[in-house]
Parts: sequence; C-alpha cells; structure tokens
Amino acid sequence: MLPIDAAAHSSRWRRRHPCEKAALGFGLTLCAVCLPPWPGAVLVAAVTLAVLLGPAGVPGRQLWRAFRIPLGFCVTGAVPLLFEVGGARGFVALAPEGPLHAGELLLRTSAASLGVLLFAFTTPVSDVLPRLVRAGVPAPVVDVALVMYRISFLLLDSLAKIRQAQAARLGLTTRAATWRSLAGLGATAFVRAFDRAQRLQTGLAGRGYDGTLRVLVPGAAVSRRFLAATAGLLAGVVALTLVLERSLP
Repeated sequence: MLPIDAAAHSSRWRRRHPCEKAALGFGLTLCAVCLPPWPGAVLVAAVTLAVLLGPAGVPGRQLWRAFRIPLGFCVTGAVPLLFEVGGARGFVALAPEGPLHAGELLLRTSAASLGVLLFAFTTPVSDVLPRLVRAGVPAPVVDVALVMYRISFLLLDSLAKIRQAQAARLGLTTRAATWRSLAGLGATAFVRAFDRAQRLQTGLAGRGYDGTLRVLVPGAAVSRRFLAATAGLLAGVVALTLVLERSLP
C-alpha cells in the first residue's frame, strides 16, 4: 500500500462521508484557481495546511513527501514563464513580467495541489469508487477502476520483491548489471501482469460474476454541521481575500 493510501485509511476523518471531504478539499482547490494569486492563493495554502496538520491529523513528514512531487511539476511549469523566445531582444531572453507571472502560477498550482492532497489524505479510494455508481457513473467503468486499483498494488508488491531479489543476487553492483536487472524487471512485471489479470478473471467467473462487482461500503451520514463549517470557511477565505486585495498594494 502506498503511504498516502495508508495515511487515508488511518486518518481521523476516515469515517466521514466522502462528500464532506470533497466539498472541503475541492472547494479550497477551486478558491486557489479562481481567487487572485496574491493574497488568495497564499490564504488558501495557509488554511489548507492548517486543516491538514490540525483537524485532519496528517503528519508533516508524510505531507511533505507527498507534496514535493506535485510541487516539482508546479516549479517546472512556472520556469518557462520567465523567458520569451523569438522576441525583439533575442532568440531567448528574460520576459519583462516573467517573474510576476511565474510566481502567480506557482502560488495557484501549489495551493490547488494542497487542496487535492487534503482529499487524498483523508479519503481512501475504496470509499470513493463504489459510491460513484450512485452519482451516475456507469457500473462497468467503476468495476474496471476497482480492478485496476487492486492490481496496481499487487504489481507494486511484485516489483518490490523482484527488485529485492535482484539486489540480493548482486544484480545492481555495476551499471551494466543494473541495466540487465531493469530489463529483467520489466519483462517479469509484464508477464506477471497478464498472469494476475487471467487469475482474477478466473476467480470472478468462479464466483458467478454477472458484470457488476458488489462491494460493501462503510455506512456514513453526511454531516450538515461539517458542510456548514466548510461553507463558512470558504466564504471567509473569499471575503478575506477581497478585503486584503483592496487594502494591500
């Protein structure tokens, strides 16, 4: 199991309805995208961090390990805005307002990523997928997603065991040996993926699979108090952003 999935299963909000956490997480993400980068995105990032580290109870180290990957994409997307190509000042030159646009994009994307992580760290995928059928998503699409979600963990476990076996047999001592081990790892994972899929199909057929996977979903009632607090928090972020935007230079 991936660390973020393990954190979601052990979250303080594990028993809350996914709609509540989706309203909070994606609501903050929408605020980060729609509000001005300064001070809107900064306020959204601060509020999201406070919720993650406070009521949600996400450990700071786990949050940083998960956040640094999307943060890298955010930085990579912001860097090209610093330059202009084919302008009057040369083939490649610094854009006049490049730092401003790059900083705004970095603030927006970073705050939006934190909002998505808020939902991911508090809601296991196994709680969301079965409920999508009630939301109108076709059942075969949900079944495929459930099967792929299950197989992905099996394949990751197989890759870890193969990699450990290769290291124990000195398969990573030199560069040439490492490349040979990577080739063997890819070939073995390819064969095992088909084997896992075939075994899964045989198991489903033996259990009378009729085109729908029936999964027990933990019961959870939507808390109106939580939704009201979420609406108040989002409204407060929007109002404070508008006030600070007028007062700050």
